[in-house]
Amino acid sequence: MSKWVYLFKEGNADMRNLLGGKGANLAEMTNLGMPIPQGFTVTTEACTAYYEDGKVISEEIQRQMFEALAEIEEIQGKKFGDNEDPLLVSVRSGARASMPGMMDTILNLGLNDEAVEGFARKTGNPRFAYDSYRRFIQMFSDVVMEVPKSFFEKIIEEVKNKKGVQFDTELTVEDLKELTVRFKAIYQEAMNGEHFPQEPKVQLLEAVKAVFRSWDNPRAIVYRRMNDIPGDWGTAVNVQSMVFGNMGDTSGTGVAFTRNPSTGEKGIYGEYLINAQGEDVVAGVRTPHPIARLQEDLPECYEEFMNLAMKLEAHYRDMQDMEFTIQEGKLYFLQTRSGKRTAPAALQIACDLVDEGMITPEEAVLRIDAKSLDQLLHPTFDAQALKDGKVIGTALPASPGAAAGKVVFTAEEAKELGIGGDGEKVILVRLETSPEDIEGMHASQGILTVRGGMTSHAAVVARGMGVCCVSGCGDIKIDEGKEEFELGGEVFRKGDAISLDGSTGKIYKGEIHTVEATVSGNFGRIMAWADQFRKLKVRTNADTPGDAANAVKLGAEGIGLCRTEHMFFEPDRIPKIRQMILSVTEEERIQALQELIPFQKEDFKGIYKAMEGRPVTIRFLDPPLHEFVPTSAEDIEELARMMHLTVEEVKITCDNLHEFNPMMGHRGCRLAVTFPEIAKMQTRAVMEAAIEVMEEEGYEIQPEIMIPLVGDKKELKFVKDAVVEVAEQVMEEKKKKVTYHVGTMIEIPRAALLANEIAEEAEFFSFGTNDLTQMTFGFSRDDAGKFLDAYYKSKIYESDPFARLDQNGVGQLVEMAAQKGRSVRPDIKLGICGEHGGDPSSIEFCHKVGLNYVSCSPFRVPIARLAAAQAAINSR
Repeated sequence: MSKWVYLFKEGNADMRNLLGGKGANLAEMTNLGMPIPQGFTVTTEACTAYYEDGKVISEEIQRQMFEALAEIEEIQGKKFGDNEDPLLVSVRSGARASMPGMMDTILNLGLNDEAVEGFARKTGNPRFAYDSYRRFIQMFSDVVMEVPKSFFEKIIEEVKNKKGVQFDTELTVEDLKELTVRFKAIYQEAMNGEHFPQEPKVQLLEAVKAVFRSWDNPRAIVYRRMNDIPGDWGTAVNVQSMVFGNMGDTSGTGVAFTRNPSTGEKGIYGEYLINAQGEDVVAGVRTPHPIARLQEDLPECYEEFMNLAMKLEAHYRDMQDMEFTIQEGKLYFLQTRSGKRTAPAALQIACDLVDEGMITPEEAVLRIDAKSLDQLLHPTFDAQALKDGKVIGTALPASPGAAAGKVVFTAEEAKELGIGGDGEKVILVRLETSPEDIEGMHASQGILTVRGGMTSHAAVVARGMGVCCVSGCGDIKIDEGKEEFELGGEVFRKGDAISLDGSTGKIYKGEIHTVEATVSGNFGRIMAWADQFRKLKVRTNADTPGDAANAVKLGAEGIGLCRTEHMFFEPDRIPKIRQMILSVTEEERIQALQELIPFQKEDFKGIYKAMEGRPVTIRFLDPPLHEFVPTSAEDIEELARMMHLTVEEVKITCDNLHEFNPMMGHRGCRLAVTFPEIAKMQTRAVMEAAIEVMEEEGYEIQPEIMIPLVGDKKELKFVKDAVVEVAEQVMEEKKKKVTYHVGTMIEIPRAALLANEIAEEAEFFSFGTNDLTQMTFGFSRDDAGKFLDAYYKSKIYESDPFARLDQNGVGQLVEMAAQKGRSVRPDIKLGICGEHGGDPSSIEFCHKVGLNYVSCSPFRVPIARLAAAQAAINSR
């Protein structure tokens, strides 16, 4: 027979997966002899069974719950459901991964209209009894029956105003009795005439069901998606005998950390309230006291608390977040867990614990949440200023950081007003961005788009630049002609201020003060440890010398993806690429391309110099040609004049280039098959730049030329032959031998299936998982955001496959291609250059399948280094 319920004394810290984090820690603290109000845990497996059984708690689970409750009655010397001296309990959730604020708590369960009278007589404190009852009615109504909390808070304010008092503690027993009557009336009205439940066993079962249900509430689903927590883990439920902090001036409740969660500084950090229950501390109704003040109020409790807090930190070897209650001078711990902390605090605590001999460097590396390093590398909002911020919308957190500035609607305006222009802080608001917006994006503090997902153009480019971006805000109604947009019931015009949080996706009205990122010496220390342990190399995706140099500072060991198309959008180059596109004959195209060689060569030289001999993978032209053609009448007229064509002829050519499905159209290697001269021009620029930098700087350079979107060996061979022809020609001309490599991106499922054949020609594979995901799922990565929310709600998908690698489907293609490639070419170099290269869970997969490197945007390089080390340590 399955065991669904465990008393605290039956568990331990190793049972986290079954008992949840809170239940396992309560069991461990019980084993340590800590003052814990006793209780039992309903397991995570019971939660899974609840959903499998159609959201019903089985009779067997109920039987085990009430058997455990009978044992708690024995321990406490009270009866659950007794009207004279009732055993009251709290009901709390506890998933195996800490999810602060995601799950809901119910206190004082077991009270009813009769029991509250007996409770008042037994304690000799009617005010306390009715205060406990009104809190229970409010919490049960809110958490279990989803009656809005605001209904009750409004009545509390009415009663306080009528009495002329400021705090709940100033209400009399008669006031509290009035609140219980009015609260039950609210419940009855909200529940269509149903009375507040008086049977304690019914209250308990409904509360447990509510905790199970809360595992799937919207905020829990979002939190899980943000933190890579699987939906099938479920939550445990902890039923614990009540202790009361609201029994008078020798009672209280508080929350404390053994180290400062903001800075990591050693020393108890926390707050408490006298004569209060748990939620009062965090609700902000009364101002809590710093924990040091407890030494004055209740010195014996303070001394005991300090000793036990240090005991817990030493036992768990980590900073602890503890909840405690003092009931009439006796201290109880309600829970402990490894505390949430900021990224700077995490680094400080990890380094201090190593120095104190409590943990090893390997453990220190594992203690840091890799994703949290974003906090160190990008601006954040001032915490105080953020409290006053008004959220007007939420969309996808596409590129981390915080940004505030004036709204502009075109890249040109951003360039004129922003960084490099007038120096104003601007937020670029666009329906969607395109490659020609690059300069305006770079000049902006932040970017907000109506369309696009986590791997849209705006998202990818913004991450590479380190610019804050929120994408795919479909609630925006934008009128680019009038230069205004509407969101959250507000209209914003050019010049109005908004703020963006690229880490949460929140959009705020007005300008919120930002704080620049700072990196301490602890960062370098943790990174040095990470580099010792990791096996995967970490490269960057960079298209400019500036991005490349920045990535090197952050620890990049090479470039895994240099997108050459971004180089063509500079004002002095775009006319030449357009001339090439509109050329009718091969000779005309070659002539136009010849004029681009000096530009491309200088670009590559700048990147080679920035990388100082580190490997550089250059992807040849990838996007469809229509992205380069002019759209404005002025640009069309200028091109017509340069090409000695009529405006109509230019328009017809441009129109003919547009495709119904350009991402699967005439792009990538297909361009080089149609126009080999493009690949030849780029090869000449790559090779001449390499030779010149080798001669000028003395670096050893081995160019890696990557042919994109290959699906067939013969396709790759066709383009490779053109590359080799020109590369050999350049070396002959320059009388200089250069070792170079030709490889391909695996981004079409067919390429993964035929990887053994393609490896006969390719010296390296780089998995372009953005397109590979798009083509495997059949989703447009720019449009998937419109419907993925429905998939999350329906539990079809738990995460965005463009943000976190789909290891079952896309991952299977990656693993298969890696194996097939190595079967033909054992020394083939394997990497990943999609946006997944900066996602910790995807990096762990890359380590597992034996890739050589991951490549990600510059600001994600430290995240990748740390995640690669964690993957290596965890796989031992």
